[in-house]
Amino acid sequence: MNAFFSYMLLGISLSAPIGPINAAQLNKGIHNGFFHAWLVGLGAMFADVLFMLLIYFGVAQFLTTPFMKSFLWLFGFFILMYTGFESIKSAKNTLQPGITMNESRGKSFRTGFFMALSNPLNILFWLGIYGSVLAKTSDTYSDLQLIIYSGGIFIGILIWDVVMAGIASTFKKFMSTRALQFISVCAGLCLIGFGLYFGYEAYKFIFLN
Repeated sequence: MNAFFSYMLLGISLSAPIGPINAAQLNKGIHNGFFHAWLVGLGAMFADVLFMLLIYFGVAQFLTTPFMKSFLWLFGFFILMYTGFESIKSAKNTLQPGITMNESRGKSFRTGFFMALSNPLNILFWLGIYGSVLAKTSDTYSDLQLIIYSGGIFIGILIWDVVMAGIASTFKKFMSTRALQFISVCAGLCLIGFGLYFGYEAYKFIFLN
């Protein structure tokens, strides 16, 4: 049980650092409320599940080839730039407490999924973290125990997603319209900043390698 909780804490620590997913959750929570912010995190978690399965079956190395890295950097660049500009544009609209914008839940889920899926840093991160977990536990524990411990990681990720969604939706309820607009613009600029970084990495892979 202690090992399970340690892996659950690992899942929380993996999700906590500020990145494009947390920025997108903050933006969705301000504009659309708790459930949309949570769906962004849930979409990202499904991408993480995909990465973990690829690592488990030993095919994730394909994603680290120069061609796939450059493709993912470019794809991530377009996703983040679009979402960032959309966040800034929507901030111009009046953000009244208790009022949500009309946006599908599927779009929120897809936003998180494609952000996580197109992030080569996320791929390398899971290769390092989950790869080391597999190396440590595969010789000691059974496949069932490995599945349980992997589940602990995802429970930790889910807990953090709920926390972030709660924070974002709380901002919407208790902050002024001007403050909400400022946070939305900051979240958009953060996403654009990550997008520019992705674009620079794509440029290096395509033209400097």
